[in-house]
Amino acid sequence: MFGGAIVAVVTPFRQGKVDEAGLRDLIEFQIANGTNGIVPCGTTGESPTLTHKEHERVVEVVIEQTAGRIPVIAGTGSNSTDEAISLTRHAKKAGADAALMISPYYNKPTQEGIYRHFEQVAKAVDIPIIVYNIPGRTGSNMEPATIARLSRIDNIVGVKESSGSMKQITDVIAMCADDFIVVSGEDYLTFPLMCVGGKGVISVVSNVAPKQMADLCKLFFEGRMEESRRLYYKILPLLHILFIETNPVPVKAALVMMKKIESEEVRLPLVTMDEANKERLRKVLEAQGLLTDGIL
Repeated sequence: MFGGAIVAVVTPFRQGKVDEAGLRDLIEFQIANGTNGIVPCGTTGESPTLTHKEHERVVEVVIEQTAGRIPVIAGTGSNSTDEAISLTRHAKKAGADAALMISPYYNKPTQEGIYRHFEQVAKAVDIPIIVYNIPGRTGSNMEPATIARLSRIDNIVGVKESSGSMKQITDVIAMCADDFIVVSGEDYLTFPLMCVGGKGVISVVSNVAPKQMADLCKLFFEGRMEESRRLYYKILPLLHILFIETNPVPVKAALVMMKKIESEEVRLPLVTMDEANKERLRKVLEAQGLLTDGIL
């Protein structure tokens, strides 16, 4: 259902407002380069600093522009269960194919609280849900046993795993049914995760290198593992440099350098990229051939 390289797309801003035209251009750039799906309003899309109205509009724009060509998995998570239900209902009404829901943050619920949060949303909204585990941002880890319990709820279809632990990833895969989708939330773990049974990645790096990330997954699932492995190591410097500062600061800087968006503007408390780091980023982009005019 969902797999390969799915981009967690940035939300471009201009003078404090969502740049809808720029967002539509980014969707076309992604589709032209083989991306397998779009996630609007994830962490990379700066969902924490979007108003509810902006959040809903970004989801609507992405669905409109994608026009059914590839799946749209709308970010609808919240640390409030009621708010998560509201955002997920909107995503379904707008025509999203699925919802991506971060584990409740700041509250630090128990494993039972995490389970009941997702259970409540899944009961309230009949849409495929991919749960999202990222302890570094939420302050709590969704343990494999909890993910396995959630996997038995009919419309919870997968997990975006960003714990950074291959042990956790393998435990999740071992404890869940074969049709439960496990995708990486860490670009640098995409190839290793596929090797142990993962289905791809919800990717930050796909914002700037959609073809490379899509090819990495496509080659692997076609059985051309050695070609996939070589591509992985070729782009590995990019997978690291785009996280030299807090995501999505570097990726927005990169997209400006590539002339894909007009402004690297982010919303406070994020700030634009340090100049020294920006120069390091530019060198990697040049080495990867991403600053040439021939990129689609």
